[in-house]
Amino acid sequence: MIRVDNLHMHFGGIRAVDGASLEIAKGSITGLIGPNGAGKTTLFNVVAGHYKPTSGHVYLDGEDITGLTPHELFGKGLLRTFQIAHEFSSLTVRENLMMVPGAQSGETLWNAWFKGSEVRAQEENIRAKADEVIEFLEIPHVADELAGNLSGGQKKLLELGRTMMVDAKIVFLDEVGAGVNRTLLNTIGDAILRLNTERGYTFCMIEHDMDFISRLCDPVIVMAEGKVLAEGSAEDVKSNEQVIEAYLGTGLKNKEVSA
Repeated sequence: MIRVDNLHMHFGGIRAVDGASLEIAKGSITGLIGPNGAGKTTLFNVVAGHYKPTSGHVYLDGEDITGLTPHELFGKGLLRTFQIAHEFSSLTVRENLMMVPGAQSGETLWNAWFKGSEVRAQEENIRAKADEVIEFLEIPHVADELAGNLSGGQKKLLELGRTMMVDAKIVFLDEVGAGVNRTLLNTIGDAILRLNTERGYTFCMIEHDMDFISRLCDPVIVMAEGKVLAEGSAEDVKSNEQVIEAYLGTGLKNKEVSA
């Protein structure tokens, strides 16, 4: 579904991504790990349209999407979440979800004034979709809570829910487990697995917790110094000598790694 071909992203003399090439198969949950400074988030930012690469190409279903903006990629079904959740803190959980779909009739003054029935009908459909997402994520108890009052884990669930409000083809998850307690992390993991198996979502995730990666991801891609270092199952990469060396001989031996 995604092919990254010889991607470079330079910031002055810093080569944050330095010739990385990788593929993400349709229907997979692909993990992306590596030491701090390996270039993982920069690669995410290039693929998701936040940066235009210095050179190289990104393809979605064979289409060259290099340099497209985030809203253009959103329209093509490529979405991403962030390590720090980007909720609308003064809106409720339900309202946050209802904000996601684009081209809503009520966004134009003309329709708001003269096509009230059309606007209301569409809004009811979007509300029904939001309630379906809330039920899927098992968070009806916070549906009317202001998003700014949610815990870190609940905000991550909300971010995941926002990807469900549109027809996502592939979702890039940036450290979905950061700052999340183990119980909520398991809930998030269950939701990701269900979206993958029941709804055909493709995921690629940056994550620190190797237990979480091992549970969800196959394959796992390892980056170091802006390049792809290794790829395989979680067990394969944990026993790879090059990977162990990249983590200074300790990272992948631990339950949590600096990915």
